[in-house]
Amino acid sequence: MWLTGWLVSSCHASADMSESPLTISINLPESFKTAPQTLALGGELKSSICLIRDGTAHLSRPIGDLEQEDVYRHFSASVESLLADPYCKPEQVVIDKHPDYLSSQYGQKLAAELGLPLLQVQHHYAHIASVMADNGLPLDSKPVLGLALDGLGFGEDGTIWGGEMLLADYQGFQRLSHFKPIAMIGGAAAIHEPWRNTLAQLLPIWDEVNTTFSDTDIVDFLEKKPVATMHAMVTSGLNSPLASSCGRLFDGVAAALGFHREKVAFEAQAAIALEQAASACFEQETSRYDYGISEANSCLQLEWHPMWLALLSDIQKGAETETIAARFHRTLIHALSETAISLCNKHGVNSVALSGGVFQNQLISTHLPLELQRAGLTVLQHRRVPANDAGICLGQATVALAQKARTI
Repeated sequence: MWLTGWLVSSCHASADMSESPLTISINLPESFKTAPQTLALGGELKSSICLIRDGTAHLSRPIGDLEQEDVYRHFSASVESLLADPYCKPEQVVIDKHPDYLSSQYGQKLAAELGLPLLQVQHHYAHIASVMADNGLPLDSKPVLGLALDGLGFGEDGTIWGGEMLLADYQGFQRLSHFKPIAMIGGAAAIHEPWRNTLAQLLPIWDEVNTTFSDTDIVDFLEKKPVATMHAMVTSGLNSPLASSCGRLFDGVAAALGFHREKVAFEAQAAIALEQAASACFEQETSRYDYGISEANSCLQLEWHPMWLALLSDIQKGAETETIAARFHRTLIHALSETAISLCNKHGVNSVALSGGVFQNQLISTHLPLELQRAGLTVLQHRRVPANDAGICLGQATVALAQKARTI
């Protein structure tokens, strides 16, 4: 299910660091050995910190959600404790590009106070660099095709990303493909109320949906919501930022099938329920839905409207919830693998790196690699750090070191 292991080992850089908040040690390839000390402060949720020193990455355990006051205090105390260690002398600080992340704001102040260079690394690029480092790729490694799938992250274009395919090495990245952006109706409310994501997915085809599937439970449910008002919000862009999020797609499908439709109690609750339902018959159910593909701004866009129409038809016909959930997972795996294989062939890439919280879903993290490997591709998955945001500090730090090396 959507859980990940976290390897705990003692920080063996020196006995003096035994009280350090950094509890995980990863020996990096030889090309990192002469790199300057770098401190990376991670993201907002499942926050963690990373210090690279003498070619070894030292990471903390996940600290938690920094929006919680006690967690933020623990985060800042951990950084202060680390900086008090005489062996910790960072030469640069690295943060996420999201301007509202508390970790980013803390890092900006810290860099200013210490007089250190500050580097910002895009969220999903950090995910891919993290899995590259986790698999021991050297600083001068060839580009990989990175699949970064999660709830959200601040994109290079100022929109919210979360379903990304990036051509990446430690030096930089190019966005090649993504999910077609869909509005997050009500902004952050869409994270907590899954039905908003269902409506957002269906609004572009609402007339057809309302005409054809008005007898389904989900359309009847949505009709009781202020659809016209929310459509106006999306049209005007009022509190409805666009997001290419894979996590929000999971929420929308889960709500359509009745899982935690109104509200979730914790992150990914609806997606977990959807995965559990799919697991009940995934091996037996080999059917999948259609999907669309288009091009925008030199990027391929995966579009889900064909899938939604077929999925609603299944609901209307009374198909088992578990069957529909399995078909959704099959659709996502097929769309991702087919697109990734095509892009690898086009760009001469033979390795695919998988990262982001969606890869805590065991169906996705097991069966997508199998499809890619059947096409002769090497698949890189997390081994020692989590696929979710607790691992991005490692990616932030390695990107910073590569960019530092380029300027020396």
